[in-house]
Amino acid sequence: MTDSIKNKKPFEVGIYSFVELTPDPTTGQLLDPTQRMSNLMETIELADQVGLDAFALGEHHRPDFISSSPVTILAAAAARTKSIRLSTAVTVLSSDDPVRVFQDFATLDLLSKGRAEIMAGRGSFIESFPLFGYDLNDYNELFSEKLELLLRLRESEIVTWSGKHRPALFEQGVYPRPHQEKMPVWIAVGGTPESVIRAGKLGLPLAIAIIGGMPEQFAPLVALYRETAERAGHDPAKLEVSINSHGFIADDSMQAADDYFPSFQQMMNKIGRERGWSGMTRQQFEKSRTLRGSDFVGSPDEVIEKILFQHKIFGHQRFLIQLGIGTIPHAKMMKAVELLGTKVAPVVRKEISG
Repeated sequence: MTDSIKNKKPFEVGIYSFVELTPDPTTGQLLDPTQRMSNLMETIELADQVGLDAFALGEHHRPDFISSSPVTILAAAAARTKSIRLSTAVTVLSSDDPVRVFQDFATLDLLSKGRAEIMAGRGSFIESFPLFGYDLNDYNELFSEKLELLLRLRESEIVTWSGKHRPALFEQGVYPRPHQEKMPVWIAVGGTPESVIRAGKLGLPLAIAIIGGMPEQFAPLVALYRETAERAGHDPAKLEVSINSHGFIADDSMQAADDYFPSFQQMMNKIGRERGWSGMTRQQFEKSRTLRGSDFVGSPDEVIEKILFQHKIFGHQRFLIQLGIGTIPHAKMMKAVELLGTKVAPVVRKEISG
């Protein structure tokens, strides 16, 4: 399968973050939100300096995250970086206004001189729906309709459009226009075939979140995406796939695991209690960071091996890692970013291009 997927550019490696604001698992102390944001800016700057390809921010409306307005943070990052692409992971399009989303990202694109991307999805939490007055019964219809409008806005400066969940537009101009001729819009999915089929039919790049299970389980989704795209008249070889997963990196494998696990367990157990999951054990965690597990936690060599292992399965063009879940000391986070950019990414790019 992978032999037929011709990479038109070097394999991309990047980071995504939800900008957690959670208690330190060992001290119980909560970082000041201003300091947390300052730490994030330093992380993005370093990611740019060490040559990583993308930095993406999730949109959440909860007390344990401070990224309810990712594009605002990305605009600040645009002024402090030079090359790294700036994306969301994800923009919860269902509960937002596509016109405003397009305007915000077009502005970010101008500020960054063409480095903005939109990763649109339905989100892993539902707080934004009641917050902005949307009915969860319209969950699927909202996303389909608003994605249609967003893509129309990307194609045309003057738009005529009507739908059920937003006032109609009649020959109205939407400004500013972005720096890029066609600003990238990715579709982010968690594993539903319907979402994969939608991305394939529209010929949009696909981001798959693999945060549990074995990667082989997701291979049929990537195949379905490419088959659907081809049937819809798109060239599958020109469509990008990103694999987005949790992980952490340190010089030593066990050090990476020990640094990562306490905060990861704390966050996963909190979300688990909300959703009726059982608690996470260290044994389960250790299994998840083996070669066929979902998490990329270990030394640079282990992370390299795992990315290349998954590339044989998916033939993907991008890998994004959520470095750290919950609160990890800033110095250790910066070290992980440095290792990803200087030790992991160059080897992965060379091996895949070869």
